[in-house]
Amino acid sequence: MSHDRALWMVVNAASGSNSPAAIEALEGGCARHGLSLDRRIAFPADPLPDAAALDAAGIGTLAVYAGDGTANAVVTALYGWDGAVLVLPGGTMNLLAQRLHGEAEADEILGRVGAGAARRVRPGIIRTAHGDALAGLLAGPGTSWYAVREAMREADIAAMADSAGEAIAETTGGSMLRCREPRVGRADGYPLVELTPGPWGLQVDAYHAENAGEFLQQGWALLRRQFREGPHDRLGLLDRLIVEGTEGDAVGLLLDGEPARGGATEEFAMAACEVDLLATGHGG
Repeated sequence: MSHDRALWMVVNAASGSNSPAAIEALEGGCARHGLSLDRRIAFPADPLPDAAALDAAGIGTLAVYAGDGTANAVVTALYGWDGAVLVLPGGTMNLLAQRLHGEAEADEILGRVGAGAARRVRPGIIRTAHGDALAGLLAGPGTSWYAVREAMREADIAAMADSAGEAIAETTGGSMLRCREPRVGRADGYPLVELTPGPWGLQVDAYHAENAGEFLQQGWALLRRQFREGPHDRLGLLDRLIVEGTEGDAVGLLLDGEPARGGATEEFAMAACEVDLLATGHGG
């Protein structure tokens, strides 16, 4: 098996699709499509490989079969590497995989790669002071519902009740988030602003609610990862955006689904990914 057909793969048992059966099927798919899976890395128990380790092993492709958060960790850790990262849909949302491959399943993507129908790309990403977001970024008090979602995942009833109370307080009575530069959208701000990187800039969508009941509905939609169904304003395609809390509070952030606590103001800007990713289709 030639080196250009060999790859290592990062998996994460905590991700949405990473059942033992799914991983076994994926490994069989590699062999079926003429790819040699030389090593499996079980993150986070195993450390992520760096460029030096991959180069020493003669590996030019690192696959990641996990959710957007793990994919982010893998890709950003390899900035500057000469190889390429293959992102496979192994999580719940799989937004980065969809950007690169459309709605294709992992086995179909492996088939495209095995057939030589993949292209190296460096897509636009969102640069922040807290790291890069490759698939999308959420900002505002609505991100406090992340803690509720994690408690639900762990079936921690006490933590779920506590975090839900805090999330309700923040999204109904806390500081909203407004766009300061450029000054677009509502002056009184929004509970949640979403930024999505694309070929023409940052798509900015601001989600709003008019009363406490709608705030709670929005929070429930966040828990189900269906907040995009809620009422929102399309604020435009931008290269750069500065946001601030209406009452000077810290800005809550989710970068590819992972939480970060921002400052009173935050700047987001378009940038190019700093390592090649393999793309096999359009994500729409």
